[in-house]
Amino acid sequence: MIGTMDISFSWMSRTRTKTKIPLSFFHRSHCERRSSFSCSRVPSKSLALTFNGQVRGRQFCGVSNTGRRGMDADAMPTAQISETFFRNVLGSMEKIYLTKNPTASSIVDLVRRYDGGQLCYDHFAFRTFNVDGCGISAMAQFFLDFGYVARDELRFPKKHLRALWFSPPEHLLDCKGEGVSGPLPRIFISELLVDKLSPEAQAIIKKYTSFSAHGNKYAALASVLGSLTWPTPLFSDYKLLARESEYAAWTLVNGYALNHLTISVHRLKSEVRKIERLNEFIQSNKFKLNTEGGILKISPDGRLLQSSTVADSMLFNFAEGTSESVPASYIEFAERLVLPEYGSLPAEKISEWHRRDGFEVGSADKIFESTSSNQLSRTIA
Repeated sequence: MIGTMDISFSWMSRTRTKTKIPLSFFHRSHCERRSSFSCSRVPSKSLALTFNGQVRGRQFCGVSNTGRRGMDADAMPTAQISETFFRNVLGSMEKIYLTKNPTASSIVDLVRRYDGGQLCYDHFAFRTFNVDGCGISAMAQFFLDFGYVARDELRFPKKHLRALWFSPPEHLLDCKGEGVSGPLPRIFISELLVDKLSPEAQAIIKKYTSFSAHGNKYAALASVLGSLTWPTPLFSDYKLLARESEYAAWTLVNGYALNHLTISVHRLKSEVRKIERLNEFIQSNKFKLNTEGGILKISPDGRLLQSSTVADSMLFNFAEGTSESVPASYIEFAERLVLPEYGSLPAEKISEWHRRDGFEVGSADKIFESTSSNQLSRTIA
């Protein structure tokens, strides 16, 4: 059983509240308070972190998913692995992803050739099961060890999903280079709340996750290798899960594979640095975009613009010996606009931390549909 830790939050002179948080969620100084989903900027506040009744320092952070947040130097996470090794791992994840997903590979090459500039990534995304230690924390640990910081939680009640996103070390968010050799991507990890499913679906998922033993410790390695940490699924199990949760079925056959990577549109150099123009360009080359909620997903504040392709399909060899078509991964596009308070800055002075940060539940909910049967079966008009 995973242990828990009492953590008390004391805001300025307000009443202290206490809650229990799994020990696995903390790694040295990788601690930051969970923020709201508000799109307005909130003044910085003083946060006292108390572990098991003992005050362990104070952080000062402005809380908003629209901009960057600062922390005291002594509260900043420290990388436990080298940058070269970390980038090599990301490169291997990217290589497996592009090999298995021809649409994503073709679009990356197409945009890079057309734009003639440096193609950078906004974020990488993964899907997990919140059971037997196979959830968010399993994949997050690798990124936390390199100095990533947990930011905001997002909830998707209808899909029985929860997600967290993680920001890279700030000095590597806006550095030079391209792809995995350039600015490091944000990380978006979601998990299926398995206990919200039917008993039959729960039993199927646990049958596989329990067999993976300590496989959850090697989530990042599984992603690099393109391998499952549990036994090859039965097609009958896959079909049953797909009827109840297409997310569950996808995760059963794809495991910790990169669900999607996202091109940072505003970092492009040509006219396709505007997402509307990029969408037109993608469609003119006969690629199918996710139409759930409209092709362009816009945050309530109008400063986070997203779109995505529909996932590729792949043949999966099930345990019965049959090969069946299942959804693989897709590619996303994100344009982050400059925050109002930095609107007067000249273009050459604009950095990534001057732009809208974070994610939106409403938009992410529709992006999830990129692997749905409804989108995969839709024909291009």
